[in-house]
Amino acid sequence: MTHALMSNDVPLTALDRRIFDATVPADHYLRRVHQAIDFGRIRTILLSSYHPRLGRPPFDPLVLLKLEFLQYQYDLSDREVINHSQVNMAFRLFLDLSLDSPLPDPSLLTYFRKRLGPEVHQRVFQELITQARQQGLVKDRLRLKDATHVLANIAVPTTLVLVAQARGQLLDAALPYAPERVSQEQAEVIRLRTATADLPDAERLAHRVAHLRTLVAWAEELLPPGEPAVPELDPARQRLRRALDLAHKILHDRDNPKQGDKVVSTHDSTARNGWHHQWFTGYSLDIAMDADSEFITAIDVLAANADEAANATNLIQQEEQAQGNDIEAMSIDGIGFRGDLIDEWTDPQGLNLEVIVPPTEPAPSVGFAPEAFTLDAAQAKLTCPAGQTTETRERNANDTGWKYRFAARQCAGCPLRGQCMAKPETTTGGRTVIKNDYEATYRAAREKAKTPRYQEVRRQHPKVERKLGELARWHKARHARYWGKSKVLIQALLTGLVVNVKCFLRLVEGPAKPTEGTVRAGLTGV
Repeated sequence: MTHALMSNDVPLTALDRRIFDATVPADHYLRRVHQAIDFGRIRTILLSSYHPRLGRPPFDPLVLLKLEFLQYQYDLSDREVINHSQVNMAFRLFLDLSLDSPLPDPSLLTYFRKRLGPEVHQRVFQELITQARQQGLVKDRLRLKDATHVLANIAVPTTLVLVAQARGQLLDAALPYAPERVSQEQAEVIRLRTATADLPDAERLAHRVAHLRTLVAWAEELLPPGEPAVPELDPARQRLRRALDLAHKILHDRDNPKQGDKVVSTHDSTARNGWHHQWFTGYSLDIAMDADSEFITAIDVLAANADEAANATNLIQQEEQAQGNDIEAMSIDGIGFRGDLIDEWTDPQGLNLEVIVPPTEPAPSVGFAPEAFTLDAAQAKLTCPAGQTTETRERNANDTGWKYRFAARQCAGCPLRGQCMAKPETTTGGRTVIKNDYEATYRAAREKAKTPRYQEVRRQHPKVERKLGELARWHKARHARYWGKSKVLIQALLTGLVVNVKCFLRLVEGPAKPTEGTVRAGLTGV
């Protein structure tokens, strides 16, 4: 497929260029972006999502991608960006559209996002970083990693409504397979609603949950064992499977009320409750940023209750796999002070990073600290300061170390008992000591925090916090536009692309960088 085969291809005329020159200033932000970025390389990435011969000639995917860019640059909906592109000459110039070129129907942008998915959007995001690296703008010295919260685009229902919505989705999905039974069950829904209207909410919920269990057992029989070989060719079956999976998860949440990973919405089944200074429902926007250029080098979206610290591994690998580079160091907030993660990040056979992380100080020890007890080479025998040994041990509750127990008789007459026991007069048992698996790792991190190198890196860390503020304040990254983690990831990647383009221009153009107001002024002129 070549650009000449695009369905909207109308070459720019001399008149078009004169109009653009007369109406779009030479220093207009979109004109400068148009000149600075090699969009031809991005078109090549986009064309990989289209068959070169089958189907009608598509609308130029680069134009659609640029329309997405304009949406996130100027906070526009699908319909609004098309309307503005009809009359705004700066938009037309940026899109490389003649005054006679047609614009797509707004609905085409929805299909375009689905066709590309997060995978191709990720490749486009990384392509800009590649261009920046080729100009020497992005370095490998240090990555700053942090995250912020994203509010889901939902109204969180009560549990009563949540179960009822799951039941309704399941019946709708089962309709093509058993219309008569669905009709009967819908009548049962009305009967239950009427019969339980005056009951307390807890009893009403119990009736709805029982009915949903019955429906799930019946609907499972509608699907033969196994999934279809090509599920996308059977959308009805795919829809029923999704509805069943959601109903199963909601019932599992009811059976396990203390677990944290609970579905909170049938409309956005991947959103979760999480904590970021306060409770919220949605996702975490997780980024890594080059400390030197302030380019965002990797982006991910997690459920709000996901392990944000562990996701640092994914962010570093994401960039290194796309760019073929080798990051030297990473700065992360105190959430990353975990021995298992620090060992993973610093492993010479793995990421081989220098890790800068604020340490958590251990709770003050009563008696001798665990460090005063010595393990043998096999880590099977523990020796106390008085020379007593024990091999009695078990894993601790968090599975992060061994809990060793000394016998009461060993501690009874010990001359150091007063220094070792919290209450030597009343304690009848022996001393218990937990030796953490990562004791040496934590000790090294605490020593590193005393060095000038640590202080110098931590002074740079607020840069990534300001970058997250820019994403949230100027480009509405705080609020999800769509339902579902994969679509919210597309939103995050496009927002990151817009912010990185501003950074790209600032670096290649030198000190005369545009202010935020200048950047957003493209809607005010023609």
